[in-house]
Amino acid sequence: MIAVDTNILVYAHRRDSEWHGEAASALKSLAEGRTPWAIPWPCVHEFLAVVTHARIYTPATNTETALDQVQAWMESPTLTLLAEGPGYSDRLVQVLKASKVAGGKIHDARIAALCLYHGVRELWTADRDFTRFRDLTVHNPMVR
Repeated sequence: MIAVDTNILVYAHRRDSEWHGEAASALKSLAEGRTPWAIPWPCVHEFLAVVTHARIYTPATNTETALDQVQAWMESPTLTLLAEGPGYSDRLVQVLKASKVAGGKIHDARIAALCLYHGVRELWTADRDFTRFRDLTVHNPMVR
């Protein structure tokens, strides 16, 4: 299974993004494909926070439009939303100890731990910081 990080979601949604075309195409291939794919719930929350933030985008996406975008992704029959469950805390501890991250990087560790907890084999992201999580394969679908 492939999981998608927040930045890919944002780029795919925001037409004013430099990477919109590539990200939208990558996301469309997942959403319309037959291969299972995933979005971690924290990435959904972060997507909503980023695209609706007036200091990040002028104009920002209104909340209703952002929610409609999330709903559209959720309509993909091959999508799984990744959430914490029994035993997740053990995986988070393993990821934190192995990566030795702290501070703001804890959020990335949470995403990595969720992916590993659910058996995700690859995370699509433009964030190089995820390479510190050795058990997770990272791929930037916008770079060929």
